[in-house]
Formats: sequence, C-alpha cells, structure tokens
Amino acid sequence: MARGREKRDRAVKNQYEDFPYPPRNPEDERHRLITGSPSHLDEVNHYIYAGRRDYSKPFRALVAGGGTGDAVIMLAQQLADRCADSTVTYVDMSSASRKVVEARAKVRGLTNIEFHTASLLELPNMGFEPFDYIDCCGVLHHLEDPEEGLKSLNAVLKEDGGMGLMLYATLGRIGVYSTQRALKSLVGDLPQKKQVPLAKKFVDQLPQTNWLVRNPFVGDHKMGEDAAFFDLLLHPRDRSYLVPEVVDFLGAADMEVATFIEPVKYDPAVFLKDPDLIKKARALDPMDQAALAENITGSLKTHVFYVKKAGKGAGAAKLAPNMIPILKEGNPPDQLAKAFKGRKSFEVSFDGVKIDFPLPARASEMVALMDGTRTFADIQAEFGMSWNDFRQLAAALLKVMSGWNILWLKDAGAS
Repeated sequence: MARGREKRDRAVKNQYEDFPYPPRNPEDERHRLITGSPSHLDEVNHYIYAGRRDYSKPFRALVAGGGTGDAVIMLAQQLADRCADSTVTYVDMSSASRKVVEARAKVRGLTNIEFHTASLLELPNMGFEPFDYIDCCGVLHHLEDPEEGLKSLNAVLKEDGGMGLMLYATLGRIGVYSTQRALKSLVGDLPQKKQVPLAKKFVDQLPQTNWLVRNPFVGDHKMGEDAAFFDLLLHPRDRSYLVPEVVDFLGAADMEVATFIEPVKYDPAVFLKDPDLIKKARALDPMDQAALAENITGSLKTHVFYVKKAGKGAGAAKLAPNMIPILKEGNPPDQLAKAFKGRKSFEVSFDGVKIDFPLPARASEMVALMDGTRTFADIQAEFGMSWNDFRQLAAALLKVMSGWNILWLKDAGAS
C-alpha cells in the first residue's frame, strides 16, 4: 500500500519535471501580467476581508503547488505595487516548474518571492509563521489524500485568513476519466514522454459517440501543447468533486466556503423560468442551491472558490456609503456605461448558456461613476437621492455585477 503511494507520488512529481504546467515563456512578462481568479488582491479583499484589508501594511501570501507561477507572479506584482514589506512564498515539488517562475520573476524584477522546492504536505514542519492568504489551485485533487493536504494548508493559515482554491468539477469533465482509463491500459506502461504521441493518435481516432468528443467544455487536449494534453488525459492521479463533496471535503478540515466564483453560476434561479420552481430553489440553503445549479447546467469543469476557517473571518464586503466599487480589469466604466445605456436587461453567456440579467434604473449612470476612487456616498451625492432610495438601485446593480464577479468593494480607509 505504502509502496503504491510512493510510486504514484513519484509519477506525479516526474510529470511536472517533464511537463511544467501551464507552459509559460518568461519573456512574456515584459508585456503582460496574467490576472484571474482566485487571488486577485481586490477580489481577496472583497470576499475574505469584507473589503477592509489595508494592503499598504505587510501581507504574507503562500502559493502551495505554485507550478509555473501565474498566481505567484500576480500576487507578487500586485503586492510590490502596494507594499514593499509584503511577501509571497512559493512551494512546489517540481524543480523544472520553479525555474520557470524564477525566470518570470527576474524579468519583472520582483524580489518579494521566497522559493521552496517541497511538497505542500511538508508545510506544517517548515517553520513558517501563519499566512494571511493561501492560493492552492489544481493541486489538492492530485494528492493521494486530498484531506491531508487541506489540513496541511489550514495548519499554516491565520485564524482570520482565507484561501483561494480550485478543484476539478465532475459534470463538466465527462469523458475525461473514461479516456484516462483507456489510455492507462494502452500506454500506461511507457515512459511519460513516450506516452503522448501514441495517446494523441488514440484521441484523434475516437468516434463521435465518445463522451470526450461530445463534451464542448473540455479543450486542453486540443491546445497543441504536450503539457496540457498530459495534464488532462495522462495524469497519473486526479479526481473531481461535486458541490456537496466540496462542502464535505472542507468540513473535514473545519473550513467552509466563503463563495464560489463566479457566484451567478451557482444560483439555480438564474437558470429556471417557472416562478414556483424558483421559489422552491430559493428555499434551499446556499450550498444546496449551489449543488442544484451545478446539476442544472452540467457545464462546470472546475470549482474556483474562496474558503475560510469555519466561523472565522470577516466574509464578503457589504454595500455601505463608505465602500468604493472596484471594477475588474477589462471592464472600463465608460464602456460598461455605453453597453448598459437604455437597457432594462443585459445578456451574458456562461459556458454557452445565454442569460438575460435585469438592470436597475440608471445603471449606466452609476457604472460610469465607478472610477475606483468614488465611494457609494460620492455617487449618491451626484445622483441627488436619499441614501435609502439610492441604496435600492445600487444593491440591485451590485447583485448582478458581483454575480458576474466583475465588481468588488473596498473600504475607503483601506489602501
């Protein structure tokens, strides 16, 4: 039993030595910063610290299983821009992946990253002070014992801190595991680098009835990159989760979901039409609603979510006069205002499902004023309305745009 686990551990480690993932060219850092969810600082502030985290003060982040470094570089750059005394700790067992991250950091001139080649299971014994925030994406589901891994992370997290996690989702990965099993029987006895060419021939010959071929949500094997192909279809060890399994998984480590990203994907009422069905869905508790939405859409291939220790932490930011609305990059207020102008609803597509979301009155005017410096009180003053009247409009818009995860809040007193 122990020998089998050691063999699988070596196979996983060897994969990321042979195929650092995702593939990254350090020179690309000269002209772009990859950002996303989880772990954008403004997003972390909104969902974990109620918008009150002051990033001008020292902040300690850990990226566990950091791979080729997207989260590490994003966090390190954003923290370097806000506080010289903040640090990001990188831990990964792949020396090849670490070299990629170090090269990316060097191109950017980042000096606030500490590098460690180790398994995240070693974290409790590595002498670290507790971290404010931990990123662990696409890692825990590759462990022999994911619960052991989560408990290891929880052991080095501050009581009021939080984590950003990503786990594979079951329904959107239909076809992946049956193909993995087929390939294991055909090429699993070959050295890892020799598995890919033959495996690609196999996938190219799959019939139209095959679930991988029929699944429109999974496409890493079509990217033309051996690392992406191997990670999806030849990985020596991975598993996936349904929402209730995520909840149970976290509960075993005394943790709980703060929010799923994007929240609207986990709201069943978004996908239902009949008022009676919507009423029934709304009567469920939040995690049961999330599970229902997952079963309705069938499209989720990953779960990205923030977690905190059970009963701890500040939670998500709330609408208040002193809060500043922050629009996610790529959503300029002038362009959004133009897109919303004259509309009572706005269509958004999530994983191929087109949904019309209602817009409150004066949504275009409100968004136009969200420049990242104005508080809701400032916007209210420009609207010339009482706070109670303005709040109704702002709350309706916040519900929609936060559901899309393109609008976050921060306290005016936070930097």
